[in-house]
Amino acid sequence: MNVSLVIIGLFLVLALFLGILSSRGKEMSMEQWTVGGRGFGLLFIFLLVAGEVYTTFTFLGGSGWTYTRGAAVYYVPAYIFIAYILSYWFLPKIWRYCKENKLISQPDFFASKYNSTALGVLVAIVGGVALIPYIVIQFKGLGIIVSQASFGTISPAIASCIGATVVAIYVMISGIHGSAWTAIIKDFMIVVVVIFLGLYIPFYYFGGIKPMFEAVETVKPDLLTLSSAGFSNSWFISTVIFNAIGFFILPHSFMVVLSANGEKSLRKNAITLPLYTILLVFIFFVGFSAVTIIPELSAAQGDLALLSIAIKTFNPWVIGIIGAAGLLTALVPCSVMLMSASAGITQNVYKLLVPKASDKHLLATSKALIIVFSLIALYFTVTGGEAMAILNIMSYSLIVQLTPALFLSLQKNNFITKQGAFVGILSGVIVVLFMTLKDLGIGDLLPLAPQWIQDINGSFVALIINILMMYGVSVASKVFVSVKQSQFQ
Repeated sequence: MNVSLVIIGLFLVLALFLGILSSRGKEMSMEQWTVGGRGFGLLFIFLLVAGEVYTTFTFLGGSGWTYTRGAAVYYVPAYIFIAYILSYWFLPKIWRYCKENKLISQPDFFASKYNSTALGVLVAIVGGVALIPYIVIQFKGLGIIVSQASFGTISPAIASCIGATVVAIYVMISGIHGSAWTAIIKDFMIVVVVIFLGLYIPFYYFGGIKPMFEAVETVKPDLLTLSSAGFSNSWFISTVIFNAIGFFILPHSFMVVLSANGEKSLRKNAITLPLYTILLVFIFFVGFSAVTIIPELSAAQGDLALLSIAIKTFNPWVIGIIGAAGLLTALVPCSVMLMSASAGITQNVYKLLVPKASDKHLLATSKALIIVFSLIALYFTVTGGEAMAILNIMSYSLIVQLTPALFLSLQKNNFITKQGAFVGILSGVIVVLFMTLKDLGIGDLLPLAPQWIQDINGSFVALIINILMMYGVSVASKVFVSVKQSQFQ
């Protein structure tokens, strides 16, 4: 057994230990298990929200996108910064409403705001379906990291199975408390590893950051600017906007918000989190360095850029530490994803089927659903398949269909009716499914339009139809109610 695998194994055991230890002295209820009794202060909220940024997708995909697509990767910090600015204004309102009404999940919020159990069911299903690909990404990333860092000693499939088992165990026992405590060591590791790699590799191979970019400009100058078509300026702007408005609508991000102990913690996080997000730049430095150091990687192998250049550069014990950091980037966000998906289905689907279920009964059901979601995600992780690839593409687009109804519900006088919200979300979801399955973009729908229009993120089509249907049905339903009332007068 090599030293890197030993280090990774020790951190895996440590994560499990912290996860289980965090439940000591706590009487677990649904509220305590899902949102920590709404008692998390600034530090835990900071670490948990940050955990949704530094996932395996960021750890591997950030450097991978830099390696294959260059400047297009800058959309990631751009949309996250804007999401934090927006969160300063709307997250405290959501937290306050959920606390006053004792709500613990995103579907609960929609069902309560619009007084519609049907809407709660729809949101729970959309959220659960959309989260499975995110969980798969974490499992797959975990498998790649452990396999590469162990120099092939453990296969990606086995690594994914072990990681899924560990995260399911500590989530079932400790809920969000386990995620919060594991996030402490995870974020410490991320800061150390990311800054170290982002500085050491450019200075070791090129003598600095500027010489590194000059080397990339010599080999592939097109990577340093946005392209004139495809990943162009209009694609960049539209994608930043689209991702920014949907960032905190993700069910697991929403649940983390509800665990805060007050509105001030959320506002302070909105101010400080952009500073932490700047660390993404160091991951990009690694990806750009890999362009000239390991040019042999294909576009499909881009996600291996960070680990490949690390293995080429460092001793096994350093690889073990990098692998351990990567491991934790999968466990923390994955645990919250599993919890939010299971809680949403329990609260808004199972509770309708078993209305007299006690809090203890609902908690047991949520824990059982953790196993179900883990097995489903693990199946797709190991087997892959085209169905999962399609679901990955449409996952974020599905979640963002919840945005218009949510934002408008925060107004004092919300014009939207429950029928309008339901039909709008459903229409948007149907359009997302259709465009994804048919592989359609704005360029396919408007082939004669200027290139900048064709490059706009195609998900806006579904969002616009969502809004139009939402307003149209809301007007129609209000007219219908008025007519019915006049008939009885």
